[in-house]
Amino acid sequence: MKILIIGNGGREHAIARSIYLSSIPNQIYAIPGNPGIMQYAECLNISSENHKDICNFSIRNNIDLVIIGPEIQICNGLSDELTKYNIKVFAPSKIASQLESSKSFTKEIAYKNNIPTAAYKRFTERDRALKYLNLLGTPIVIKTDGLAAGKGVFICESKKEASESISEIFSGKFSDNPSLIIEEFLKGEEASFFALVDGKNIQPLIGAQDHKRLLEGDKGPNTGGMGAYTPTPVLTNNIIDQVMNKIIEPTVSAMNKNNTPYKGVLFAGLMVTEKGPELIEYNIRFGDPETQAMLMLLKSDLLSIMLDTVNGELKNTKVEWKDETSLTVVLANKGYPLNYKTDSIITGIEDAEKDKNIKVFHAGTRLENNELIASGGRVLNVTATGLSIKEAREKAYNAIEKIKFETKYFRKDIAWRAMP
Repeated sequence: MKILIIGNGGREHAIARSIYLSSIPNQIYAIPGNPGIMQYAECLNISSENHKDICNFSIRNNIDLVIIGPEIQICNGLSDELTKYNIKVFAPSKIASQLESSKSFTKEIAYKNNIPTAAYKRFTERDRALKYLNLLGTPIVIKTDGLAAGKGVFICESKKEASESISEIFSGKFSDNPSLIIEEFLKGEEASFFALVDGKNIQPLIGAQDHKRLLEGDKGPNTGGMGAYTPTPVLTNNIIDQVMNKIIEPTVSAMNKNNTPYKGVLFAGLMVTEKGPELIEYNIRFGDPETQAMLMLLKSDLLSIMLDTVNGELKNTKVEWKDETSLTVVLANKGYPLNYKTDSIITGIEDAEKDKNIKVFHAGTRLENNELIASGGRVLNVTATGLSIKEAREKAYNAIEKIKFETKYFRKDIAWRAMP
């Protein structure tokens, strides 16, 4: 089979590796890919935003399956354009992707279908939002209504902080036509839950816990994610049953009733509260960096279950996992997620990967004069497996010591909630 992967991050590197290891013979292409993905795929000098060239390449090369990694390409309708040419795509349609591209769309689905979620109000004008803010207590959550690469959520401890966040969103930082929601702050423990959906049937995957904040102890600004681990103790079997029954299944059913069936991976960001799990938000693609940890534990054939999803054949699909734990630590450039330095030379990855339980996924790197350069905000994802969280954690941090670049920054407390 000929497979095309869209994206250039750690998530796409992890997907490429799993597809490469599939029992189904395949040839992988990536647009645009990265130096890590080059180990498994032919990387093409085509912009992931150039839908016309992606479609033309797929047609000319008889691509059997396109896997779209990043949300922006899905939300901009790449899946729909490829489908017009009868090319199979692992990603939802543009209209179904509103579950991520519009937080108010998701909130309306939740409210109409009794899906537990935080109370909210949507605003398109700064002054009205500020006026409403004065009626509320703190902490409070301010969210841009559209896509923001994981950086459009502000958990505000004071009215001043909330007011500044509202002004920042309405300054046009995230959108030329900004809107936001002001949301009740939920107390509990966050978790990420993933399920495959083939339009009708649902196959739950495995849960993980991400670390969004930049600093230890879950402090500092939100980022795209500084690390993750799986499985997470907070997602007990009882909680998972509640998530499926009260959140995932009603959402998939509602999407079908609206004639906007969902196909692909559905990623629920959850808050596990005293009352049970509540929906924070949906993402319409695999998480980053959760995917890097998750796929290291996957025993089933990723390509096979993706094809079952696309072909509407999930009903009898079984997904099996290794009885281990997995942990990812993000190595970022100092200054991320704001103004960060780039262009440091990276060394030590081969040394780190001498341990068979370690895999380093590339997130923001490039090759220059045969040297690996730290070119993005998040640079590498050091992923380790072990028989326990403690073992995986020790392996990951030991590997990190072997990887050198001048501007390296990372959190030293990934999985702190799961440690004994």
